[in-house]
Amino acid sequence: MSPTDPNALASNLSGMSKHDASTPIAELGRRSKAASRALATASTEQKNHALHAAADRLVVSSDAVLSANAVDVTRAEADGVSSTVVDRLRLDEKRIASMAGGLRQVASLADPVGEIIDGWVRPNGLRISRVRVPLGVIAIIYENRPNVTSDAAGLCLKAGNAAFLRGSSGAIDSNIAIETVLRSAITEASLPADSVILVADTSREAAVEFMRQRDTIDCLIPRGGPSLIASILENATVPYVIDGDGNCHVYVDVDADLEMAIQIIVNAKMQRPSVCNAAETLLVHRDVAGEFLSRAVSALAGVELRADQRALEFLPGATLATEEDWSTEFLDLTLAVGIVDDLDAAVEHIARNGSGHSEAIVTRSLEAADRFTHEVDAAAVLVNASTRFVDGEEFGFGAEIGISTQKLHARGPMGLRELTTAKFIVRGQGQTRG
Repeated sequence: MSPTDPNALASNLSGMSKHDASTPIAELGRRSKAASRALATASTEQKNHALHAAADRLVVSSDAVLSANAVDVTRAEADGVSSTVVDRLRLDEKRIASMAGGLRQVASLADPVGEIIDGWVRPNGLRISRVRVPLGVIAIIYENRPNVTSDAAGLCLKAGNAAFLRGSSGAIDSNIAIETVLRSAITEASLPADSVILVADTSREAAVEFMRQRDTIDCLIPRGGPSLIASILENATVPYVIDGDGNCHVYVDVDADLEMAIQIIVNAKMQRPSVCNAAETLLVHRDVAGEFLSRAVSALAGVELRADQRALEFLPGATLATEEDWSTEFLDLTLAVGIVDDLDAAVEHIARNGSGHSEAIVTRSLEAADRFTHEVDAAAVLVNASTRFVDGEEFGFGAEIGISTQKLHARGPMGLRELTTAKFIVRGQGQTRG
C-alpha cells in the first residue's frame, strides 16, 4: 500500500489494529513489552522514518480520520457535552496537519537514546559511564483529546518506547482511526506495529485493569482532570508520573514595574485560560495594590474577579473570594485576587494553596527575585515572565508529553529525555574485587 494512496488507507482503517475491545488487556500489555524490546535497539533513522511516514499517512488519510471523528462529535453533542469538551474533541484539516507537523518536529529532535550522561575512571582502572536508555512501555491514559494519540505515540517512539494507550469512550472512533494509521506507518520502517497499541475497551473496569499491569507497564502518565488523577492515586499499582493541576500564581512585588506586571498577568490569565500553565491567582503587595489593581481591572475586562476583602476596594464588580477559590484551577476566565503584606506572605500563600506547577514574581529587586526562586517549591519558578512559558516547546524541548508536578523521575515539562532512564556501563580489564 502506497503512503499516497488514500483509497487504500481508508479501506484498511478498520482492519489494521489487530485487536478489539475483547482482547485481554494483559495480552495487549505483553505485545507492547515485546515491541518495546525491538524499539530499544532501533536506529534513529528507523524511528525518524516511522515518524515521517506516520505524518504523511495522517494527512493522506484525513478524510477517513475526520469521518471517524464526526461520529464522536455527533455522539458528544447528542449527549449534551459542553462546547469546550466538544472543541477539544473535534478534528479538522488544520488540526490533522498540526498533528502531522508535530510528528515531523519530533523526528527532527535529537535522539536521547545512547547519550552518555557522564563517565569516570576509578583508581582500579574501571571505566564507568551512565547512558540514556528507553523506559520500555509507557502507558498513557487520557481524556477527550484525539491529538494525544498521535502526540504521545510519536514522543514515545522517538525515545525508543512502546506506547500503550487508553483513551476515553468519547473519542474512541477517532483514536482507533489514528492508531490504525500510525501502526501502518510504523511497519513501513520495519518496526513492530505493536509499538503503538490502543486499548479499545473504554469501560471503567478496563481502565483500572490497565493501571495495574505491573508485568508490562514501566511508567504510566495520566492526561486528564481531577477525577482521572484521583483514580490513578486510588487504583494504580504501576509507577506513574502525575501530569497535575496548574494552580499557578503571579505575585506583583513592591518593586515591580507595574506596566510589565499588567502585561504579564493579562497574558498569563487571558491568552489561553483553559490550560494548566494559565494563572489562577494574582497576589499583590499591599504598598502597590491600590495603584496596580486600579490599572489592571480594565486590562482584565472579561475576567471574573474573586477578591479578598482588601482587594475588593479597588475592584468594582468583583465578588468576595471563598476559601476554596484560592486552591482552585479554574481553567476559565476567572481569577482569584489577593493583597499580601510582603514577600513572606506571598510565599506562604503559594505554599498553602499552590499545586507545585508554575509560580511567577514580577519585581525589579534582585534580592526579592532570588528569594522567591529559592523559597517557592514548584516545578517552574519565573521572574518577570508569564507562566504560559512553562511548556516543552517554549523551553526548547520541541515537544512534551505532559508537565509533571511531582518530584521523582521527572518534574516540569516532560520532553524526550524525561521518557528515558539511565543504566550504568562498567568496562574493565579483568579486575576483581578483593
